[in-house]
Amino acid sequence: MILLKYDGGSLLIYGDVGTPYGQWDPRVDAFRAMAIYYREVLAYLDRNHIIYRDEVANPPPIPTLSGKVDLRPYQKDALDAWFDAGKRGVIVLPTAAGKTFIALKAIERLNVSTLVLVPTLDLLDQWRQHLTNQFAIEVGVYGGGERLLRPLTVSTYDSAYIQAEHLGNKFLLLVFDEVHHLPASSYSQIAEMYIAPYRMGLTATYERDDGLHLNLPRLVGGRVYELGVDALVGKHLSPYSHEKFFVNLTLEEQKRYRKDYDVFTGYLKKKRIVLRSPEDFRRFIMRTGRDSEAREALLARNRALKTALNSEAKIKALAEFLSVYDKEKVLVFTRYNQLVYRISRRFLIPAVTHQTSKEERRQILSKFKAGEYRAIVTSQVLDEGVDVPDASIGFILSGTGSSREYIQRLGRILRKRQGKQAKLIEIVARETVETRISERRHR
Repeated sequence: MILLKYDGGSLLIYGDVGTPYGQWDPRVDAFRAMAIYYREVLAYLDRNHIIYRDEVANPPPIPTLSGKVDLRPYQKDALDAWFDAGKRGVIVLPTAAGKTFIALKAIERLNVSTLVLVPTLDLLDQWRQHLTNQFAIEVGVYGGGERLLRPLTVSTYDSAYIQAEHLGNKFLLLVFDEVHHLPASSYSQIAEMYIAPYRMGLTATYERDDGLHLNLPRLVGGRVYELGVDALVGKHLSPYSHEKFFVNLTLEEQKRYRKDYDVFTGYLKKKRIVLRSPEDFRRFIMRTGRDSEAREALLARNRALKTALNSEAKIKALAEFLSVYDKEKVLVFTRYNQLVYRISRRFLIPAVTHQTSKEERRQILSKFKAGEYRAIVTSQVLDEGVDVPDASIGFILSGTGSSREYIQRLGRILRKRQGKQAKLIEIVARETVETRISERRHR
């Protein structure tokens, strides 16, 4: 008889029958396979009528779950597609489209031990609250200094990776929130070291610039359902418009920008380097480690970019817009903290950056929701992983060329409200590299 055991992130298969997924490990006198292949190993043994004893899974007992989620039609379609795909796969829906509720309904229907993985402590708290409210049971937590195992548990990606050897056989369903983080080199090992046969990925932005999203079908399952923003606008998300407003750098900024940017482009021409893709740029970055002239060119480019993105002309344009939309709730997005604090001081509006404490951030968002604050300025910390209360106007004063960042920022102003017409306004420095950055994020 074949005996299956769990061993700190992998499967041990004792007996004289191997599987397509295991390799012989003479140290333990057994075949060893990645835990991710648990379901496939069982299917192989069953298909070939091989008798075995399974001692792998050791989940905590779970009570009968009864939730209160009532799904919208498209959410039900997404959940059905996931079930039809063998209870594995990625669901791609915009921010504010209710991906969390789809996962809650899946947890209720499967009624098995579940681990929800999240990238931030803010999401950790939000998921714990959702699960507690939905099922009225104590929810386990790994992350932020807590280590509590329960049938329904929430963990940061970092903690799930660190605890993989111990937690890997405790859960039969994994829910990966913001699943585009998972293909990163260390996080992908979470998927490989956990036995969970059922896996759901949630994201608003499936693709990664580095192409690592191509690993998601192996780690979680393929893309089983997808809807874009425009498919939900009107009935489920607020109608929106997008505008670009171009400003001119001041004369001093123009001189500074041109001086620095010419150093960068001059180096590229001299070395006959053409930057057509993110991979080309990564190769250029690697070159700076051994070429001091290349490093100076990169530093000059960064100085030029900061000049363009932090222009005084943008502040003046923002001032005019804030007076026009003085009755609306506003989010202002920037790339650099320096500009965040400059705007915060100039217009006396609260700032949220990675330096903002968890408690202060909670207070700011609470007062924003209550209407005590009508505007917040932030760098990239509110792009994902934070439940931002309703806003109707978003300003992008600076950002990267990532379409993910653009989609996430747009999603922050799309929560449905009667009579609401959302608007996203980009303030772009004319005749600078920022015009191309803005074009890239819209592709």
